[in-house]
This record gives sequence, C-alpha cells and structure tokens, in this order.
Amino acid sequence: MQKTVVLDVVGLTQSLIGKNMPFLAKWAAAAQKAAINPVVPAVTCTAHATYLTGKWPAEHGIVANGWYFREEDEVKLWRQSNKLIQAPKIWDVASAADPNFTVANMGWWYNMNTSANYTLTPRPQYLADGRKLPDCYTQPADLRDKLQAELGTFPLFHYWGPKTSIKSSKWIADASKITEKLYNPTLTLIYLPHLDYNLQRLGPNQNAPRLAKDLQEIDAVCADLIQFYEARGAQVIVLSEYGISPVNKPVHINRMLRENGYIAVRTERGTELLDTAMSKAFAVSDHQVAHVYVKDKAEIAKVKQLLRQTPGIEEVLEGEERNKYSLAHERCGELVCLAEKNAWFTYYFWLDDNKAPDYARMVDIHKKPGFDPVEMFADPTIKFLMPLVAGKLIKKKLGFRTLMDIIPLDATLVKGSHGRKPEDKDEWPLLLTKSQQDLPQELQATDVFDVILSHLQLQVPHHAGTLLNTKI
Repeated sequence: MQKTVVLDVVGLTQSLIGKNMPFLAKWAAAAQKAAINPVVPAVTCTAHATYLTGKWPAEHGIVANGWYFREEDEVKLWRQSNKLIQAPKIWDVASAADPNFTVANMGWWYNMNTSANYTLTPRPQYLADGRKLPDCYTQPADLRDKLQAELGTFPLFHYWGPKTSIKSSKWIADASKITEKLYNPTLTLIYLPHLDYNLQRLGPNQNAPRLAKDLQEIDAVCADLIQFYEARGAQVIVLSEYGISPVNKPVHINRMLRENGYIAVRTERGTELLDTAMSKAFAVSDHQVAHVYVKDKAEIAKVKQLLRQTPGIEEVLEGEERNKYSLAHERCGELVCLAEKNAWFTYYFWLDDNKAPDYARMVDIHKKPGFDPVEMFADPTIKFLMPLVAGKLIKKKLGFRTLMDIIPLDATLVKGSHGRKPEDKDEWPLLLTKSQQDLPQELQATDVFDVILSHLQLQVPHHAGTLLNTKI
C-alpha cells in the first residue's frame, strides 16, 4: 500500500492559485492537474459523499447539506451520522482489499457512527441551561482529549459564524499531524474550510485585500501539511469540492410560495415558524439549489409553473428530470430548482422581519429550515457591537439565558455562492497530484474515488468510475 493524504481545500480553483499562494503555486507547477466536473448540488455533504463512494446522489442519497425528513416532518441540515450515506465508502473497499489498511477522517462530513478507524468532527456541547460550548467528537474517544490537551479547545466560533478565521483550519491541520504521529494511517482525509468564508462574503474578487490574506493563510497551512506528509513518504492529493461564483441576486423562494398560499406558519410569542407538516409546498434552500417538497401530487404542475416564472430560477426539475444531475432519490423534493448563475436561494419564509423567528438573527445551523450564509455577518446596523457581545457572553457565563441575536436579515450582503455547475471551468473544483501517470484534464466527481484508490495501490475490483484500472 502507498500512504496517501487528501487535502480538501474548500473553494480552491485554478484561478486562485497565484502570487498569493506561492507554495501551492510552485507545488502545483510540478503536479498533474484536472478540473472536476462538479456534482450537483455542489455543496459540502454531497461532494464528500460522492468523492468517498464513487456514486452519484441518486445512489448514495446525500442530496444536499440537508433535506426534509418526511417520516418526521422536519427539515434537518448538517446531520453527522455516516449511516446516512447509502453506499460503501472508500475505506470499506480498501480495508476489504487489505485488512492492514487504516483511515483517518479529519473533518470530512458524516463523520460519526462510522467504520473509519480514526475520526474528528466538530461537535459542540449543548448544555441544559441553553449554552453551547465549543468541542469536538473523535474516534477513538480519547483522541479528543489528546488533541485538546495539546491544541486547546476546538475553535468552533472560528469554524462558522461572523468570527470565522484561519484558526479552525489550522487547528484541524495540527490535529491531523498529531493523529498521524499516533496512528500512522494509510489514508488521511483533511478538511480545510478557510477559503469558504470570505469567498462567500466578498465573492471571488482576487483584488480584495481580505481575500489575498486568506489565500496566503491557507497556503501556509498547505505548505506545512504537504512538507510534513511528504517527509513521511506520503503521496498528497490536493482537491476542492466546488468553486465559488459571484452572486448579487437572493431568491426568496419560500416567500414566493407563501404569497401564493402554499406555506403554512405558526405564530409563537409574536414570531412565525415554518409549519412543514401543514404546508402544501415549501423549499429547503441550499446555496444555489433548492428542494421543493409538494404535499399533493396534483399540485406539482402548478407549483412547477410558478417556480419557472420566478426571477432568478434557471431550472425546475421533476421526477426523472432530476437525473439530468443523477439526483432522483427519495430524499429529494418533488421539484428541484437551480438558480441562475448570479443568484442563490434564501430560506426566508416570513414576510415581515418583525415576525422573523428568534433563530433567524442567530448562528443556528440546526433550527433553520435551510442554509443561511448570512450567518457569517454581524449586523452592520448594531452600534457598539463588541460591547454588546461581551455583555451577552458575561450573562451566559453567569448562567443567564440570552440570545446572541447579532445576525442581520439582509441577504444582499452575500457576494459568493455555489451549488449549480458553473459555465466557466475556472470556477470548477480541481484536483492536483504529483503522481507520475497522466491524469485526464477533466474528471467527473465520481472519478475522485478511483483516483484516491489508485494512489493507495490496492488491488480491488472495478468499483465506480473509469479510472480505477489505470494506475496513477
């Protein structure tokens, strides 16, 4: 077996590798390069499941970062059980071929209840008094204590929210090195999300000083990891899940459905909550893709026509039409919408901001019935923001319940998004490897599975794509 490490540098595209990434630019110049024709939706959970199984969403079932669980009448995003992926993972195939194979999954999604040997995933502690404490989950369990004893507590609030920074990616990178020294896994998968943040806040504007700093920061993390692992005899693959495209048009798909009588809400304490069980149709928005769940099949054609007439929506797919993107799975909405290239979908369902639910103004990825990139912003209209936050934190530490309600409700703040397949291949994800064998200039997302297996140099039956029998 050949020791292999895969760095998932989120949001990395060929156009970003340049003067602000001196190490990676030099490393890539000596590497094989391939553009990855992205899976749709091009979002984290779907991309990870596709890369790790060599299957499309219609087969592995991860149709977005979250979906409507019909049996529970609830929208759930960012679940963590690996059992949600309905196909064998790369470590299942590899360990069947060689019982000595081991894998460390350092932050790739669906990383609990898994057959992987060593794992790390963010997992806050939710206390009975309402507090949320930064923490992580590992397998084996004592790895968590070893990592946090050396690195400090996992920097959760630098991983998502207004305070996002290089600290979270650097922590995961350092944790990966510790895990390598402890266990020496055959395959290590490392998640480095840093570029995702300001690329969504600012868009892929390479002239933005903040983005230049981000590129330099993640380049330094990649340099440290690549040099560390290459010194230990590992082959390194650098890849990304998606590229981020500029956007300027938020599409309030649920507000449109509500105005046409499809959305039901409940009023509690003067605020409105989406009632999915009583709604005739509603959307689970995820960046540039939205799953629209329609209760009565007789209404599908009418809802489809409404969606087609909605500005900012490019495609509305029904039934087998969803297999244009190999996406026809029972977890999908009856209709799947793709945004125009400069548009993205909000989850907003209220018509009056004064009636928005309390979670709307908070970082709360589990209560919101859709993805909310506005969580990366602090409300610019709040005066004396830092003293306000400090006061709230003091109240929390004293045991008082208080809302960290500092997130704005202005979707126009978001300047970058992903999920659809960009027309410009410069906005596609990419794969880099210093393998000596030729790599096709373009890969399907399912081919990544075969590329990784080929690096491992394992003799396994042909599994998914077209590359497995070509030694890389």
